[in-house]
Amino acid sequence: MEKIRLGIIGIGNMGSGHATRIKAGNCPDFVLTAVADINPKRLEWAERELGDGVKRFDSAEDMLSSGLIDACIVAVPHYDHPKYVIECLKKGIHVMCEKPAGVYTKQVREMNEEAKKHPDVVFGMMFNQRTNCVYRKMRELVQSGKYGQIRRTNWIITDWYRPQAYYNSGSWRATWSGEGGGVLLNQCPHNLDLWQWICGMPKKVSAHMQFGKWHDIEVEDDVSVYCEYPNGATGVFVTTTGDAKGTNRFEIQLDGAKLVADYSGLTVLEFDVSEPEFSRTNTVPFGNLSAHKADIELDGENPQHDGVLRAWGGAILRGEPLVADGSEGIRGLKLSNAIHLSAWLGRDIDLDEFDEDLFYSELQKRVATSRRKTNIVEQVADTSDTYAGNR
Repeated sequence: MEKIRLGIIGIGNMGSGHATRIKAGNCPDFVLTAVADINPKRLEWAERELGDGVKRFDSAEDMLSSGLIDACIVAVPHYDHPKYVIECLKKGIHVMCEKPAGVYTKQVREMNEEAKKHPDVVFGMMFNQRTNCVYRKMRELVQSGKYGQIRRTNWIITDWYRPQAYYNSGSWRATWSGEGGGVLLNQCPHNLDLWQWICGMPKKVSAHMQFGKWHDIEVEDDVSVYCEYPNGATGVFVTTTGDAKGTNRFEIQLDGAKLVADYSGLTVLEFDVSEPEFSRTNTVPFGNLSAHKADIELDGENPQHDGVLRAWGGAILRGEPLVADGSEGIRGLKLSNAIHLSAWLGRDIDLDEFDEDLFYSELQKRVATSRRKTNIVEQVADTSDTYAGNR
């Protein structure tokens, strides 16, 4: 095939953004041929903005059976991500899943098992922050072992600010039954993915959460996490949607360097001798090792969603690598689920012994008492300026 015929399930905030970019030619391997949404107003938007050349369906199943598409983006509320990914896989339709992979790992594990049965179907995850040259370089430096082992990680990511109007824009938003979580599951899948992609999965997490602290919502909007890694290193992850003009600063302390990613880019402070060596050989009680700012070259690229989609198109047509294989979505979600479980139960959670059934049971307790909002003003908004890597 010369062009990939693309369909999109869900044309809300994210789906409409993808549709607009595809129509604008940002991802030349694709041609948008169909969209599906259960909301008649969104189909009216599609008719008006996308034109007659894009077929509109009020049923995702009908679109997937239409023969009009070769590939599909799943951009619906979180609980339905695995459902529609599995439908695409079974029909031989290449599929890109919006984050998160799902709400609970048991569900996502079933999705990944289905993907193994269809090796010819290209399945990707929309982890657009992995395209950011800063995070790609951090991963390269950490994974290379050049600076030794990780000793500590600290990420304060509080610039995911959302006003109450955001939560009032859809009845499913910020409910246990509709969304399955708050800032961890909606905004922070990107950061949790990057945290583990760069530093590896921790062994243990301990979390404190506050639910509806800053907003009239059921789910968490303020989170503080402590973790321990297999090598004994420790980490802290702090996030919220309640801090106006918040912060995005990610620090990684290694034996031989300190990496800092913030709004200014990436700074690497390279130690002239590794800390373990300095501490072993130094004879001055208040001595401190010397260091210098390393000259780090970045390629400057940060194509975000377009980059993920272009790589997906390349994988389908030319066998090129994906930004993130779909099966990778379970790792950040496992971390998210473990953090929730720690806060709910008030104890540490060992990731190696994470109990998927226990998490699901605890989630269902909250779903059972969940209430959809009635005072909503449905809105679909431009999300292009909401990506943490762009601010």
